Amino acid sequence: MSDNKNTYHYNKIAEAIEYLDEHFKEQPTLDDIAEHLNMSSFHFQRLFKDWVGVTPKKYIQFLSVNYAKSKLKKDKNTLLDTALDTGLSGTSRLHDLFINIEGMTPGEYKNGGKSLNINYSYAETQFGDILIATTKKGICHIAFVDNKEEALQVLINSFPNANYQQKVDKIQQEILMVFLNDWDKLSKIKLHLKGTDFQLKVWEALLTIPKGKLATYGEIAKKIEKPKASRAVGTAIGSNPIAYLIPCHRVIQSSGKTGGYRWNPIRKKAIIGWEASKLD
Repeated sequence: MSDNKNTYHYNKIAEAIEYLDEHFKEQPTLDDIAEHLNMSSFHFQRLFKDWVGVTPKKYIQFLSVNYAKSKLKKDKNTLLDTALDTGLSGTSRLHDLFINIEGMTPGEYKNGGKSLNINYSYAETQFGDILIATTKKGICHIAFVDNKEEALQVLINSFPNANYQQKVDKIQQEILMVFLNDWDKLSKIKLHLKGTDFQLKVWEALLTIPKGKLATYGEIAKKIEKPKASRAVGTAIGSNPIAYLIPCHRVIQSSGKTGGYRWNPIRKKAIIGWEASKLD
C-alpha cells in the first residue's frame, strides 16, 4: 500500500470515527456516514471494515467511550482486579505467551545501542501500517506508521549507534500472527526494551490487561504499588515502545474517556471498539 493511498484511507477512517463520536446517538445509517465522507456506501463499508475490522454498524454498538463507561459501571471490582481474578485466561492468551521483559543492559542503554544489530521491516495490519524492529534477544520496537521515513527516524533516534538492516526475520513474522488473532503458530514472545525500572514496571503491568478489558491510570499505579503516581504512569505509558502488543490502548481515564494515545487517539478508539466487538 503506497504512503499516499494509506494516508488517504487513514484520514477517511479518522473522519468517520470523529463523525460517529459526535453522532452515534442519532444512529446514523451507512448512507448517512458515506454521504458525510463524500464516498459511496459500498466503498466506505469495505474501507471501514478493512481498517477497523468490523462494520460501521458494529462499531457504533461498541463505541469506545460508551463501552468504557459501561465496563467501569458494570464491574464491582476494579477492571484490573477483575481481569487478574479470572487468571488472565481465555481472552488474554497474549499475556501467557510473554516471558519477562528483558531490559537493555546498562551499556546498551547508555551507548545508544552500539552493540546491537537491529532488523526492521514494514507490514500492514487492520489498524494501519506498522514498523517492527528486533534484536537477537527479541522485539525492541513496534510503531504505527503514517510516514515510513519519519517512523524509521524515530527508531534510529532511540538507538542512534546500532547497526540497522531492513530484513524480515522469524520474530517479525510471528508477531504479525497476533494482529491476525492466529495464536497457533506463535512461540514465546520476547521483548528487549530500553527503559527505566519504573517504565519497565508500568509496561509489565499493561501486559496483565486482557484483550477486551480496560484499566485506568490509577489502577495501573496501584498495580505497581505507586498509588500516587498516576501522572508518572501516564508519562511511562506515553513512552511505550511496543504498539498494540503492550496494550497501552486499554488504559483510559477514570471518567471513561479514552484519553490520548501515542499513535493517534482515533486509532486507540478503533482498536478498543474492534476488541470489544470481537469479545461480544
